[in-house]
Amino acid sequence: MEARLNLFASPIAAKATKHLVAAGKAADSALPLATQELVRLRASQINGCGFCTDMHTKDAAAAGETAQRLHLVAAWREAKVFTDAERAALELTEQGTRIADAAGGVTDEAWANAAKYYDEEQLTALVLTITLINAFNRMNVIVQQPAGDYEPGMFDHH
Repeated sequence: MEARLNLFASPIAAKATKHLVAAGKAADSALPLATQELVRLRASQINGCGFCTDMHTKDAAAAGETAQRLHLVAAWREAKVFTDAERAALELTEQGTRIADAAGGVTDEAWANAAKYYDEEQLTALVLTITLINAFNRMNVIVQQPAGDYEPGMFDHH
């Protein structure tokens, strides 16, 4: 398997990716790491992004996330292992990722539920995290970026 474009060798992609990563770092401190990784993983699953699914599964595990919770992210509604706050974040993630599938976009109900658990800065961070992972997912899916070789921390030098 080979990507359609080598984004890792592209100066344009490197510059753009640096800005996306920097935008993500601005949001990081407001949300628990576990919530960030669950959000990134769920959006990546929905978008069929193997590269990001691999990356965020491994990053979450390296940060101490359990295999059980990682396996159950795809079926989080029936899983007892997530907090109410995490469930609200996962619902917002799904609706924010599947905008084209529902004419109304994100429902008032999903937003109000998330707002019960997250303050305004955390909601902002959550929206940014969902937005940015969707951007990365789309970039990788379009170029068919192969998955499986990611090692936690390999991009920390950026």
